[in-house]
Amino acid sequence: MSFKYHYSLFNYSNNFIDSFIFDAEMKNLLKAFLITLLILMIIPACHAQQNFLGIKNYRVFYGWAHNYPEDWLILRRFENNGRDYLLMVNPQNLQSKVDESSFYQVKQMSLAETRVYFKNTPYEKAISKAEKRSVNIQDAGIERGLPSKAGISLTADLCPSHKPMDRRIFINLINEFKKVEKPAPIALSVSGLWMLKHVPDIQWLKKLSDEDEIRITWVNHSFNHRVSKTLPIKENFLLEPGTDINYEVLATERLMLNNGMVPSCFFRFPGLVSDQQLVYKITDYGLIPIGSDAWLAKGQKAQNGSIVLIHGNGNEPVGVADFIGLLHRKTRQIAQKQWLLYDLSSTVKDEADQGE
Repeated sequence: MSFKYHYSLFNYSNNFIDSFIFDAEMKNLLKAFLITLLILMIIPACHAQQNFLGIKNYRVFYGWAHNYPEDWLILRRFENNGRDYLLMVNPQNLQSKVDESSFYQVKQMSLAETRVYFKNTPYEKAISKAEKRSVNIQDAGIERGLPSKAGISLTADLCPSHKPMDRRIFINLINEFKKVEKPAPIALSVSGLWMLKHVPDIQWLKKLSDEDEIRITWVNHSFNHRVSKTLPIKENFLLEPGTDINYEVLATERLMLNNGMVPSCFFRFPGLVSDQQLVYKITDYGLIPIGSDAWLAKGQKAQNGSIVLIHGNGNEPVGVADFIGLLHRKTRQIAQKQWLLYDLSSTVKDEADQGE
């Protein structure tokens, strides 16, 4: 239930007390009880994301949304059970959220207009930097943060797999950081086919998030995540001829929302493979491509500021073991807050704010 519903119920009860109870002390006691009850009802409602199971007319929609004192960039619009919703990103801190459009002053814009309007924000700076780094066939986009940060941003990819999710990542993460950084931030790149077959894993992750053990940034990793053992790299993954990019992007977001996951403004290419044209197709959806300078299973070493890549889908135990080993080697520094995990949004924001 929404905040608006809880607040209306509170006002009704409050008016009822004023109308029918004459003892001032009793009124104050009942009102104090109501306020406490309202807080207890709203906190879990605000923390847990709604599962949108009746989505209709899910579409790309660019514009500006204002709810004092914040301006938001609108990326998508859709209906759910008769209500109109917006998927938005805060252009200053790159955090995304879903909310009813009726709470905002809304102005629709073209993509070009939004990019001009938000041109001085970290969001636009990040998306522009990603486009400038689009020529690489692998690892285009933002691949690392600032080396001055003692620590890393952890990303775990959940590509389609019949194997159970590798829960060791999260258990070790929580155990190492529970005394110094709670919830521990992690970005999970999810594919549509993985979500379809791993509902219990999703529920387990959301439970950890609701309990403030971890803070998840949900990254779009395409729906099908096709890969061929025979096609050359320039025709593989999302570069495979006939790929429907619109479906790969939007169907994944819809399924995230079905499962109560808020899509971020980030996108990770399957296999980290793209070309310049594909990068621009993704940024045309308002998404910032995220690469990695430390794919652990390939022997790349994590440095300060690295965006680390491991696979949590059960297909890459070597990379997971390398990450767990890294955590154990950093135990003392973690305890002294000299080596931390950084939220992906914060890392991209800080890197975007730096000059080229």
